[in-house]
Amino acid sequence: MDVIQRIQALLDAHPIVLFMKGTPQFPMCGFSSRAAQCLKSAGARYHAVNVLEDPEIRANLPQFANWKTFPQLYVNGELIGGSDIVADLEASGELKRMVDEAQAQTGAA
Repeated sequence: MDVIQRIQALLDAHPIVLFMKGTPQFPMCGFSSRAAQCLKSAGARYHAVNVLEDPEIRANLPQFANWKTFPQLYVNGELIGGSDIVADLEASGELKRMVDEAQAQTGAA
């Protein structure tokens, strides 16, 4: 399986995926920490991918998504954006709505 197929398989397997530097428990940059905290505040159960441990994903995800930076949040296979967008969505209450909807569709709520 090539890296693009691996990325797609992750998105297909999990309703909410955060590609980040580090882990939710030990983020390795402020932006990743901020995105993970917003997801926690929204009550999200999500799959986190540490791009620092997978250089192939780190190198190819920006082209896959046409988004150059990390973190990258996906909900139902769709790129939502990076930490600034996630924080804005969390502040407006929209992130919680998106999370609740995604988790309800998969029975993960």
